[in-house]
Amino acid sequence: MNINEEDFAQATNDIDLSYCRAAIYSLLALGFQPPTNEILSRLLTPESQASLAQAATLLYPERKTDLLSAIEALTKAGESDRGALISRYHFLFGHTARGEITPYETEYGHEALFQQPQELGDLMGFYRAFGLDMRAGTHERPDHISCEFEFLMFLALKEAYALEHNDREMRQETGKAEILFMRDHLGRFLPAFVGLLQRADRSGFYGNLGELCRRFVTAEADRLQVPLGAANLGLRPADDSRIPMACGSGADCAAMPGADMPEGAESV
Repeated sequence: MNINEEDFAQATNDIDLSYCRAAIYSLLALGFQPPTNEILSRLLTPESQASLAQAATLLYPERKTDLLSAIEALTKAGESDRGALISRYHFLFGHTARGEITPYETEYGHEALFQQPQELGDLMGFYRAFGLDMRAGTHERPDHISCEFEFLMFLALKEAYALEHNDREMRQETGKAEILFMRDHLGRFLPAFVGLLQRADRSGFYGNLGELCRRFVTAEADRLQVPLGAANLGLRPADDSRIPMACGSGADCAAMPGADMPEGAESV
């Protein structure tokens, strides 16, 4: 099949953009995991900041100022608060689903009876459709925000693989999954989550991480033509006894059994 230079250049650019998208989703996923030294060394280096700035500029040049200012503020807050991040993380997110700020999607919304188990089942349906499953022996739920960001990172890498191999069907299925997942899951609760987080930690690392989330996910939702959920979305009643059992590790979503990265792709 003959491909002209213009088509080749566009395909190459689309591949680069997919990898840029994966890089930012990777940072957001890492940011909501417990702040170990290894994670912080990946988040708070000058090299990390430079690569994120480049990715944001390539993806959304029209929003460059907003995204770069959020990345810079996040890095500064992390460096100034580094010694206190572990205690701050546990204060904000706690050791249970209902800490000060809950990072679990299905804790948001006053849905009808059995809605939470249905949403968890829908999440697992997305993961398993792409060969992912929860890692055995871990005790995190699949609706943790870190897991959802890792899944979108995986989709971005999958899209890059499809473009590199000119697999139109794979790209279409990946694009469809991005739209539905953003609409029905991450985009549904993220505005409410970020609002609560910024009120609790406005000038801290996690408040700034929330602001970067808001700006980047807003840009992504606009790209996908998906409306975001309400910023005032309420929490499910705390005394609701319909909480399902934990299902695995959200933080390890992209490294689950069967979740082989596309050939040639590396996690960022």
